[in-house]
Amino acid sequence: MSELTIAKRLEELGIVLPRASEPAARYANFVQAGSLLFISGKGPAGNPKGKLGLQFTTEEGYYFARQAGIEILAVVRSALGSLDRVKRVVKLQGFVNAVPHFEEHHLVLNGCSDLMLDVFLEKGLHARSVLGAASVRANLPIVIDSIFEVEE
Repeated sequence: MSELTIAKRLEELGIVLPRASEPAARYANFVQAGSLLFISGKGPAGNPKGKLGLQFTTEEGYYFARQAGIEILAVVRSALGSLDRVKRVVKLQGFVNAVPHFEEHHLVLNGCSDLMLDVFLEKGLHARSVLGAASVRANLPIVIDSIFEVEE
């Protein structure tokens, strides 16, 4: 898929990528090792605070995961100069800030997974894991890190 096609696809989806967010502490926003690009954990825009199953519903969590995915794409574009260099989404790992009895972590992370499939089509199909967390930085509802295979 060419950058023009990805740009058109983003436009069709109504997605405008923001400027890449900066790291929240002392670490790199991304690291490239050979053909793998590792994106540090990203949360949703606006820094909402709270837990799934307490302040937020699964549906709201899905939206937050999608927002975090948009933040991830902005960093990928910043790192590579072009989303056209993405060969595939390799893995997403979500950390859902949730109450102990919350059981829909997988449905929350679908917000980011669906975004990657919408944007990259078959190249967006990825492995993933999702974990419930007693807490995450800044009391965000979700933080997602990711790995992409890229053209060197």
